[in-house]
Amino acid sequence: MPTNRQILLKSRPTGVPSAANFELGESPVPEPAEGEVLLRNLYLSLDPYMRGRMSDGPSYAAPAEVGKPMVGGTVSEIAASRNPNFAKGDIVSSYAGWQEYAVSNGAGLAKLDAAVKPVSLALGLLGMPGMTAYAGLMEIGQPKPGETLVVAAASGAVGAVVGQLAKLKGLRAVGIAGGPEKCKFVVEELGFDACVDHRGENLRERIAAACPKGIDIYFENVGGAVQRALWPLLNNFARVPVCGLIADYNNTTPSPGPDLRTILVKRITVRGFIVTELWPKYPHAFAELAQWYKEGKIKYRIDEVQGLEKAPEAFLGLLQGKNFGKLVVKLA
Repeated sequence: MPTNRQILLKSRPTGVPSAANFELGESPVPEPAEGEVLLRNLYLSLDPYMRGRMSDGPSYAAPAEVGKPMVGGTVSEIAASRNPNFAKGDIVSSYAGWQEYAVSNGAGLAKLDAAVKPVSLALGLLGMPGMTAYAGLMEIGQPKPGETLVVAAASGAVGAVVGQLAKLKGLRAVGIAGGPEKCKFVVEELGFDACVDHRGENLRERIAAACPKGIDIYFENVGGAVQRALWPLLNNFARVPVCGLIADYNNTTPSPGPDLRTILVKRITVRGFIVTELWPKYPHAFAELAQWYKEGKIKYRIDEVQGLEKAPEAFLGLLQGKNFGKLVVKLA
């Protein structure tokens, strides 16, 4: 009989997580009941927010359960169906977690357009990261032609889209990334105006040189030293959509915060957001992103890892910035 391999959360980390916090388990492939479908997961999305799910502190979502599969978005094939809305062979986006099979009652499943390739785009540009970039920039960033946008983690799943959207809206787009290879990709492939390597010396001076008119929008994905370096460069009435703070996720004590006087004097808008709260306001977003992708106006890089057993190592590397593009695990 086929088995369902799963990556379980074995224990909650304190500080930096390790491979010891995960465990590879096996269970029987579940049988769908009336009204349910059996999902065979094809691709698993790995995202920074999963670090927060490993902890049980206060958050906007329930933590992952110890002893259960880690949570995560997937692209899945309907392997068997007892639900009239889905047929065997349908390809859907789902939230089936770190495992090879799962059952669903159909809630939250969305059929994917087979004409859009690769199908893993449903976990990136045409999924949660793409919507995060679109909604965060449009709702909070309020981009205006001629302004300057800076986005941290510019070669990543969200940052790459933010910068390209900014260019389409007539802004100067400056990325911050780790290493010359990523910075070259951000400028030469994605079309940013400039990219600053955060691993070098004199970070603030180099960001200032790339932003001669200051910064009107800072799309925050990182926090930490990058945030502290560019904060004084924000213009009056700058907007800061706070999407993530990956540099701080493993901290056991709070990092130094932004200078509140700067927020007051420059009348800066700082707003954290969760994409699911903004999703309904932008029903046209995926259609626009898909069209721009087909036209070559937006490019997107997938960093693909083979095999469920590689998920923990790949995820730990993601938290260290080792991925290059949207990180997914190919399961089948």
